[in-house]
Amino acid sequence: TVDAERISFYIQFFSADGCDLSLFYHFLHLIHSQADLISIYYKFYHYLTSNANYLFYKNVFFYLTSAYEVTKIDSIKKCQLWQLILILEEKLMAKDIDWSNLGFGYIQTEKRYVSNFKDGAWDDGVLTEDATVTISECAGVLQYAQTIFEGMKAYTTEDGKIVVFRPDLNAARMADSARRLEMPPFPEDRFVDAIVKTVEANIDYVPPYGSGATLYIRPYMFGSNPVIGVKPASEYQFRVFCTPVGPYFKGGAKPIVIKVSDFDRAAPHGTGHIKAGLNYAMSLHAIVTAHEEGFAENMYLDAATRTKVEETGGANFIFITKDGKLVTPKSNSILPSITRRSIEYVAKEYLGLEVEEREVFFDEVKDFAECGLCGTAAVISPVGKINDHGKEICFPAGMEEMGPVTKKIYDTLTGIQMGRIEAPEGWLKVIK
Repeated sequence: TVDAERISFYIQFFSADGCDLSLFYHFLHLIHSQADLISIYYKFYHYLTSNANYLFYKNVFFYLTSAYEVTKIDSIKKCQLWQLILILEEKLMAKDIDWSNLGFGYIQTEKRYVSNFKDGAWDDGVLTEDATVTISECAGVLQYAQTIFEGMKAYTTEDGKIVVFRPDLNAARMADSARRLEMPPFPEDRFVDAIVKTVEANIDYVPPYGSGATLYIRPYMFGSNPVIGVKPASEYQFRVFCTPVGPYFKGGAKPIVIKVSDFDRAAPHGTGHIKAGLNYAMSLHAIVTAHEEGFAENMYLDAATRTKVEETGGANFIFITKDGKLVTPKSNSILPSITRRSIEYVAKEYLGLEVEEREVFFDEVKDFAECGLCGTAAVISPVGKINDHGKEICFPAGMEEMGPVTKKIYDTLTGIQMGRIEAPEGWLKVIK
C-alpha cells in the first residue's frame, strides 16, 4: 500500500533521473485507487514547485489532468486540484534557460510582431513565428539606411507582475524619429499594443525576479520597397522582437574609463536627436578604436565648437556636483534618453536633489564629483576616469564603486522598475 507518511519518499524516488516509468505508472495507480485524491495531491505540492525533472513533471501533469476529468469530487476540491495542475503546467512551459548566467546577446524567441505600410496605410499587424525578413535587394533600408529603432525592457517585479517601463515614451520618440526620416509614424497607441502583444506571446522568456536578467524588446522600422533614386521609400515594415538578456554588468557596475573622441557623433541640426540606425553605424569605428586603445567608451564633444559635452555612442551623460546637484547636458543633437529623463525626475521628486539640464562645457568636467552614462541596457554605468589625449580627469568617487549620489539614484530608479518602490503613475505598463 501507499500511505501518506511514505508519499514524500516515493515522490523523491520517482522524480530522480532515470527512474523506471513502469514503476512510476504503478505508483500513480496505487495513489488513485487507495488514497484520498486531494490529500495525496497536496503531498505533491512541494515537488511540483521545486523539482527540476521535466519528465517527472510531464507524467504527473498528464495523470493529474486525467484524474481531474474522471474523478467525482466536490467543486471546491476540484478547484484546488486544478490550481495544482496549473502550477505544474507553468513548470512545464518554463524555458530551459540558465537565467543567472545569461549574457547580453540575442536568443531567438517564439513570436514577433509585424505590420506593413502600403498604399498610404498600416495594415492590422500580426504575430508570426517567422524570424526572417525578406525584402528586395534594392530596398530603401539597404540603399539609403532608412531605418529607425527603439529599445526597452520587460521585467518581473518583486510582487510577480511582468511590466514594461514607460513604453509610451518610446512610442513618441519613435514617431519623432520617423518624421525626421520621412517615414510614416506607427500610431503610438498601436506601438504600445504591439509591445504588449509581443511580450505576452513570449511571456515564458521573461526572466524571474532576482535573476538580474530582463527581456529586451526591440521595435524597429525600415523602408522595404525598391528605391534606386535618393528619395524616401513608399512602403515600410514595422517589427517588434524580444530576447532575454543578462545584466549588462555581471557582479555589479564598476567604474569605467572613457576617452575624449576625436570623431564627431552628430552635426548641429542633423539627426543626433533621433534613434536612427545611421547614427549608430557611424559610431562603430570610433568605439572599436576606443576599445583597441583600452577604453570602454567615447565622450563626444559638440561638432561645432568641440567645447561642450554631448553623449557617448549609445548613452547620455549625468554629472553630480560636489554639493550634490544633478547636471545633464542639453543639446539639440543628443538623443532624448528615456532613462535620463526618468533619472532627472527621480532625483528631484524622490531624492530632493536640485536638477539642472544645461550646456556642459568640457572645461568644467574636472570639477564634478561623479560621472555616469545612462541608458536602457545598463541604467547607469559609473565613469571613474576620462582620458583627454593623455591627460586624466579622475573623479573623487574613484574606481572601486559607483559614487554615493549616483548609487542612490540608481537604486531608486531600479527599485521603481522592479516594483520595490512605488512608481509614478503610468511608468509601469503591466503585461501580466
